[in-house]
This record gives sequence, C-alpha cells and structure tokens, in this order.
Amino acid sequence: MHCVSPAPSHSNAARQVAARFPPQSSKRSNTLQIEIKVALEYQLSPDENVLLTLEVAETEGQTIRESSLCIDKATLMRIEGEGGVGQRVWAKILGDRLNLRYCAKVDVTRPDVALDGLAAMPIHSLPTEALTCLRPSRFCQSDLFTDFVGQRFGHLSGGAKVAAIAQWVKAETYYVSGSSDGKTTAVDTFVSRQGVCRDFAHLTCSLVRAANIPARYVSVYGIDVVPPDFHAATQIWLEGAWQLLDATGMSTASRLVIIGAGRDAADVAFLETSQWAQLIHQSVIVE
Repeated sequence: MHCVSPAPSHSNAARQVAARFPPQSSKRSNTLQIEIKVALEYQLSPDENVLLTLEVAETEGQTIRESSLCIDKATLMRIEGEGGVGQRVWAKILGDRLNLRYCAKVDVTRPDVALDGLAAMPIHSLPTEALTCLRPSRFCQSDLFTDFVGQRFGHLSGGAKVAAIAQWVKAETYYVSGSSDGKTTAVDTFVSRQGVCRDFAHLTCSLVRAANIPARYVSVYGIDVVPPDFHAATQIWLEGAWQLLDATGMSTASRLVIIGAGRDAADVAFLETSQWAQLIHQSVIVE
C-alpha cells in the first residue's frame, strides 16, 4: 500500500511521505473542524493510469491539519489542480483494481457572506482566472441563457442578481437522485427542472455567466450533504474574490471544504480513466 501526504506538485512528489503546511492561525474563533474519510474500490483495465481529484485544497478559508492518501499497489505523481486550485494525483495502478483510502482533518475559517451587498467587477478589470469563467463550457452553455437572464433578472445587478439567481435555481429545481447522468447539461436541467448537486452547480454557473459575472464549478466536501457523497457548489467572482455558494441549499460556505475548481464538472472529476471503470464500493464520510 502506498500512503502519502500532499506535497508540492513536482516530479518526485510521489516519493515524499509527508508535507509541511503553513502554521495555523492563532485566531481560533469561528473555526469549524471537519474530518473527511473516503474509501473507493473500482475494477479497472489492467495497469490503468487513474487521475484523481479528491484531496482537500490548500486555499483561502481552510487549513489542512492532517491528510493521508493510501492506494494499494500504485505509483503516484502529483500535478497542479485546474486553475491552480489544489492538486491532482496520477496513480499508476499495478493490476486491475483501485483500492483507495483518503483521510483529512481540516479547519474551515471561511465566513458566510451575504452576496446581496457585493459588487460585480467591470469585465476589463477581471484577472485571467475570472475571465475564463465568463465563457460557455461543455456543460454550462451560458450563451443560451442570455435572454432569459436579462428578462428575469435584468432589474438587478452584482451580488443581488447572483443571490436572486441562486434563489431561483433552488426554488425551481427539484433535487432528485439518479435523475441525471454524466452527459446532462445545464440546458437539460433547465428544461427538466430536476437534478443532483452537479446539475444545480452547472445551472447556477450558466445563469450567472449569462449575466456577465464570472462563475466556476467547485468540487467540495460538505458536512450537511445528504446522501453523503462528493458534492458540487459554485464560486462567483464578486468584489475581487471568489465567493462560495451552494445552490442546493444543503450547506453554506462556512461548512464546505474545497477540493478543486474549474469551468464545469469535466475539469474536476474525482476519478478519470482512459478505459472502463466498474464501481465496487464507494463511501464518503464528512463530519
């Protein structure tokens, strides 16, 4: 079994067994301690290379206290996460089965922020990371929602518009397990008015981008998520920073742990393989 802790993303990262993280802040108020336990078992094609995006990111509002990733019969190499958020892991599996255990303890200090009073930034002042998240993507066809957003939310601006969009998505979309699949787009969800967290996040991203406000898809762990699983949320660029939002209403920014971020789910899938992969067992515990 190969067990490692997150390390800087360079070629010999897989050979490191420990990492040093920034010291914890002395301010302990409003800190939520979250423990994460993930177990995966998949049947794979022989000697498959698997790309994993499931480790907690070292990013603003959260600090990793402990972290361990253990994979049977595997050689690991870390690379930077999409958009520079977190890290991804290439796992070269010896054999035809992925057996993985991941554990982490995280301090979350991210506050819950009322979006209504936050201003959107002029497009010409956006940094590259935000500008990219204005454009349509595979699952977020924001260009197809421009008329709807203008008619429904055109009287609002900035954070007030984002808050109204999030409220609309939550009110108009039913959370129905198994109602969508890996091909479901934001347009599909808009028509069916049902989906899972992935679909809520895609629809929110699409509507916000259609309002000319950057939005990106975020993979997260959440202690309030039912049923327990990998979860999806949205980050909106307001007043020069990413603001975290859970359109399902299951959780809030202060109770979520960020894994990675991208244009849509295709950028931050927790597991990617070049060949088929058959689920045997999967569990996600966040407490």
